[in-house]
Amino acid sequence: MRHAIHQLKYQNLKAISAHLARLLADYLQRNPLPGEALVPVPLHPRRLRERGYNQSALLARELGKLTDLPVIADCLTRVKEARPQVRTGTVKERRENVAGAFSCDGKISGKQIILIDDVCTSGATLEACATTAKDNGAASAWGLTLAMEILE
Repeated sequence: MRHAIHQLKYQNLKAISAHLARLLADYLQRNPLPGEALVPVPLHPRRLRERGYNQSALLARELGKLTDLPVIADCLTRVKEARPQVRTGTVKERRENVAGAFSCDGKISGKQIILIDDVCTSGATLEACATTAKDNGAASAWGLTLAMEILE
């Protein structure tokens, strides 16, 4: 899984997103989450320009096709350019790194959303996105990722 995610994020292997989304869909079938829409965790515009695509948006789009859930890709925005979470050492640093990093336009008001990301390490990014979404009217916010990496 680590290799597949690395290929998706850093080696421009976007085609693998369909296969990875199938894993997410299989998980959701066995473990349903209350959700009316999928919302990918956004990249900062600068990082998006550098990479050329948002791997979480690719996963959400493919998962949406498999589950018939709509994808609302533009409701959350990363407004604070933070260093990559992978370069932070502790849970506290990760939370501080993403504090105030997101804004939401309200398109998800009243909706139960499922946030889509590739990896969860500390939960700080998903928590920051969920808090922003709920502060802007989301009825609930759940996180769904391909993998969980435990901080030592």
